[in-house]
Amino acid sequence: MLVMNRFVIDGGESAFVERAHAALAALAARPGYLRGELTRSLDEPSSWCLLTEWESVGAYRRALGGFDVKITATPLLAESLFEPCAYERLASALPGGEVTTRGSDRADV
Repeated sequence: MLVMNRFVIDGGESAFVERAHAALAALAARPGYLRGELTRSLDEPSSWCLLTEWESVGAYRRALGGFDVKITATPLLAESLFEPCAYERLASALPGGEVTTRGSDRADV
């Protein structure tokens, strides 16, 4: 599962980066965390993204309940753009590899 929280930062960049690093560290300490990155747009330097990858939806949701995450990450995540941010992986390919697919975890409605 991928979580992409996007931000628009107009000033106070160093304070944002410091807070994002703390949030990333808190998330990285939680079970089920696979990787994370803080990125900035090459085209629009005020646009940032905090990307995290998780073993499952449940692992991500449980991580949000951790004390350190509530103190450090949740306030930052609340400042992200209001848009869909959690995505399930349905297909992937390694470099030079074939595309592999998997079914959705979402229940049919």
